Amino acid sequence: MHVLFIPKWYPGRNDPQLGDFLRKQAAAVATYVRLSVLFIAPDVNARKRYEEELTEAEGLWELRVHYRASTHAFRPFRKGINFLRYWRAAMRGYRRVREQRGKPDLTHAYILVRPALVAWWLKQRWGIPYLVSEQSSEYLDGTYAGKSAVVKGVHRALFRAASGVSVVSAWLGDALVNAGLCTDPDIVPNVVPGLDRPLPPPGPPGDFLMVADLVDRTKNISGVLRALTVARNGDPRIRLTVIGDGPDRAELQSLAQELGTNGSVTFLGRLPNAEVLDHMGNAGAVVVNSRVETFSVVTGEALAQGKPVIASRCGGPVAFINDRNGILIDVGDDHALSLAMLSIANAEAGYSAQEIRAGVSDRFSPKAVGNALAAIYERIHHGRG
Repeated sequence: MHVLFIPKWYPGRNDPQLGDFLRKQAAAVATYVRLSVLFIAPDVNARKRYEEELTEAEGLWELRVHYRASTHAFRPFRKGINFLRYWRAAMRGYRRVREQRGKPDLTHAYILVRPALVAWWLKQRWGIPYLVSEQSSEYLDGTYAGKSAVVKGVHRALFRAASGVSVVSAWLGDALVNAGLCTDPDIVPNVVPGLDRPLPPPGPPGDFLMVADLVDRTKNISGVLRALTVARNGDPRIRLTVIGDGPDRAELQSLAQELGTNGSVTFLGRLPNAEVLDHMGNAGAVVVNSRVETFSVVTGEALAQGKPVIASRCGGPVAFINDRNGILIDVGDDHALSLAMLSIANAEAGYSAQEIRAGVSDRFSPKAVGNALAAIYERIHHGRG
């Protein structure tokens, strides 16, 4: 079976880490089907109107088509021009896919709206069925609810024309059902990296790690800094390392100084995934303090390294965490977070690294995720979508 994978997010020259979890899903299912990836991305610095980059690695055939994005000051004009250029880039890309790979049997559109619009058009023009997959938090944080009736109508039409719907967690699936977008979505989790690594030894229990985009309104890093300040009054060994970058980095570093953390917080910036896993291997525990998460790859990565996790009840982590591998706290509860940090620093629960890893290895391996997607593809391909 030939599947055309069209993601909204995907690693590329603009951001080598954007949508890396989608690429891992693609690589997982590429061992079961003939997969062609078509990624359309804006680039204000593109020298030509359209630029194509073809790569073949890790079993993936990946075509990235960049279009020169308009920067016009008048927003409606800019959005209209950029949509037209996106569409032309997508059609150029599809023609190349047909020329070099043949006609797809199925399109997998990952995250609305534009990839699903392209998939819908391919269905109308060439009769190619499509699967819609979602990982966006906009259905959980109120963003989708605030959209216009026209935009919601487009979403409903694209979902209803699809031959299947998959989501990354039951939490997100319930949100789509409640929004009237689908009735019974398949749940296919992300691949959890690091399961193939040797299990590292336990790290110092007071050394905490946080990996997040530094966007405080969603990741609530400031809450971790406040909780750490309180926890250190009870145990001055407690330290925090933050991996990630984003618009709030300078403000968060200033907050750490204002709180008087006395050098107990280190900001490392953005790091490659392999280095992130190295740091997880050396940490005592990992903190995920988000306000909303559709899945939380970071939680899975930490558990794969045998590390306990303190996580807020923000969606995705709830499916991972139990009393044998970590502590769940309410969203925005700084006091509960400080108590949880003290509990882990004092090794009160006696976590087993082997048991922690075993809880994720069967559900989130590349084989498990690839199998799940391939089964959905087969069902749709044989008209049972």
